[in-house]
Amino acid sequence: MTEDSRNSELRLQMMQEMRAQNFDMIRFASYRTACKLRFVQKKVNLFGAEYIFPVHVVDIWNVIEAFRENGLNTLEPQTEVNVSRLETLVSSLYNNLNKRLPVAQQVHVESCSGLLLNWLLSAYSVENIGKIRVFSIKVALATMCAGKLMDKLRYIFSQISDGNGHMAVWRFAEYLQEVLALPATVYESPSFNYTEGLAATIFTGNGKVTVNDFMDTMMSDPGPHCLVWLPLLHRLASVETVVHPTACDACQREGFSGFRYRCQKCHSYQLCQDCFWRGRVSGPHANDHEVKEYTTYKSPSKQIGHSLRKSFRCVPEKGRTNIPRFPEEPEKTLNLSHIVPPSPLPSHNGFPDSSFIPQFDGGSMDSRSTGRSGMCSSSPGKYTSSLDSTRLDDEHRLIARYAARLATEARSAGRAPSEGSLSLDTSRAQRELISQLEAKNREIMREIARLRRQQELEAAGLSNATGATEDNPALMAELRALRQRKDELESHLGALQDSRRQLMVQLEGLMKLLKVRTRRYMP
Repeated sequence: MTEDSRNSELRLQMMQEMRAQNFDMIRFASYRTACKLRFVQKKVNLFGAEYIFPVHVVDIWNVIEAFRENGLNTLEPQTEVNVSRLETLVSSLYNNLNKRLPVAQQVHVESCSGLLLNWLLSAYSVENIGKIRVFSIKVALATMCAGKLMDKLRYIFSQISDGNGHMAVWRFAEYLQEVLALPATVYESPSFNYTEGLAATIFTGNGKVTVNDFMDTMMSDPGPHCLVWLPLLHRLASVETVVHPTACDACQREGFSGFRYRCQKCHSYQLCQDCFWRGRVSGPHANDHEVKEYTTYKSPSKQIGHSLRKSFRCVPEKGRTNIPRFPEEPEKTLNLSHIVPPSPLPSHNGFPDSSFIPQFDGGSMDSRSTGRSGMCSSSPGKYTSSLDSTRLDDEHRLIARYAARLATEARSAGRAPSEGSLSLDTSRAQRELISQLEAKNREIMREIARLRRQQELEAAGLSNATGATEDNPALMAELRALRQRKDELESHLGALQDSRRQLMVQLEGLMKLLKVRTRRYMP
């Protein structure tokens, strides 16, 4: 059996397992589509595993890094890539995943990559010739991977915006066409399909759409009708591990997980997500009753206590969390062509030695040079002192190396005709070397004295500034007034806290009295 036929068989097996889950019995198209895509998420991440591992192991940032590693970020969106390059991209996702996971929890790379590859080809293959557009790959993986919906939408906006930071409507239309191909793979195209002019119904008018406008529209409640399944897909993943310690009134199952639904008409009537989605009811409840969806559970006593505590709070209630605002101007790329790499040794030492200075490779920056430049920008004063000390050490090293070099040249030189002339030349060279060393020593001492004077002047400036503050009566009076105001606010805050404690004590007494009376009047 060939690899392609095996992957096709695995995809067909996945679709049969999805049908066995009876997702088609769900009444609501958005929940039905989200459940099917969630099932695909689990299968392509851990195909053949006997346990369910959290799907967040491959998030949007891992996908973006895989795009960069495989060079997809430099290709045009309309460029078509073949199956081998797509397989390399998908395999790198799971190989990098196994590097982050323990050995006992690693995934089977060949099975997972083969299944995901076959599923992508069935959704986006260009006329069944085994090629997929780069934009289709980016949209599919960015949508199906884990991560925050906000981060995914920001990445999508970076792919459909122009150089001015505004959304291109025709690119957004292509995004809708690509993302709506995902429901079609799970046979939900009748509910969510792409039509011409769909983008114009979401963003009406001729105004310029910025990243904040795009985020407000896509993350609104409710969002665009054709994409209502997208935020629901992320909510499904977040509530899978939530357990509700109560019983479903339809199937009598206790401790169910997922969403919980409470009827707003029937008293204390609750349903699990399976019963609500499939329309199972019991007693006086009907499917046309209004219900409320819950992702957590609070006992009745905790709900009453929480409501009473909120009524006695001194701070206002927090409103709905707003979507963060992002800079509307596109980020400019750094131009590093004018940056000159630092030389390994100072060039002003006066002792040039071309054989000692290494050649610099312009194609790559040394990590030590990069670290020095970052340290220089963060703390200029410390970097100046360390640079001066490093410069002095390098100069001392060069002086010693030059002296040894002169001695070696003197020994290796040809023998002179007479011993007197040799000793004369040697003494002359030694005197020249000594004079050079003394001159260099004087220069170093002057530099040390200059640095000491600079440090003393800085210390004197700080002390003078402190003394000026103490001698200024206006500043001292203002400081005393601020301290007095601070004491008044602290005393006022203490009084408020004491009052709040007294109210809580009274509230506990009333609650105990209420419980006693309730027990007394109970039959």
